[in-house]
Amino acid sequence: MMDSSILTMSTAGAYLASTALIGTQLRTSEQRLKRWIITIATIALVAHGLSLISTLFTTMGTNVSLNNMASLVSWIVALLVVIESQNERVEGLLVTVFPLAAITVLLAYFFPGEKLISNPSSGWQWIHIMLSISAYSLLNLAALQALLLALQNSQLHHNPTSTLLRALPPLQSMENLLFKVIVTGFIFLSLSLLSGALFVEDLLAQHLAHKTVLSLLAWVLFATLIWGHMRYGWRGKVAVRWTLGAYFSLMLAYFGTKFVLEWILRR
Repeated sequence: MMDSSILTMSTAGAYLASTALIGTQLRTSEQRLKRWIITIATIALVAHGLSLISTLFTTMGTNVSLNNMASLVSWIVALLVVIESQNERVEGLLVTVFPLAAITVLLAYFFPGEKLISNPSSGWQWIHIMLSISAYSLLNLAALQALLLALQNSQLHHNPTSTLLRALPPLQSMENLLFKVIVTGFIFLSLSLLSGALFVEDLLAQHLAHKTVLSLLAWVLFATLIWGHMRYGWRGKVAVRWTLGAYFSLMLAYFGTKFVLEWILRR
């Protein structure tokens, strides 16, 4: 495998190069750049995936540290957005996602941390981990979409000819895509919580109390949002606020807990 430092720098460089090309496309409306953007983004995704293999899988076990998980989540989100870009104009999302992916891959390389899983108790533990990562990645994407939706609403009222509006799908399409992602992420979150219950013996002793409470709060908030959308047609600013509130709770549950345990308590 390529030297990990070269791989990491290549990944970050490709993400940033794609971002620069997207910025040029947004300013000039030059659609021919899209092929180059997708090509370089694909290179970045492949390199990022190889980089993840080297940082996640060690001779002592799987390193599920904070920065490694952040890098994995950013890779999944970037992959989902690139796939979606084949059908929708989501350059506005890519401008946000790619720089974040570049940052996380650099952090995972320079500050990998150590949270090893050497002997999982069963295949169910890996299933739970994958469900959790998938749920967080999808709902992370939903939060980014909610932020863009809020910005799109603002631009429609104050600057209807802005470059951002040309880069995004119509407002209705953005809202439909947002709820598709939320519902899918909510399903994965539900399965994650159910599978996680198999491994809980003592919430306090396993340092899971805060994570469990915040995850359940996020589940309730997302469930309420989905119900409100189906029953009362919640959308626009209401949908944005509920999405960001639920995501903030989920972010605290996952990364907030990992940060406290790994970087403050050193556990």
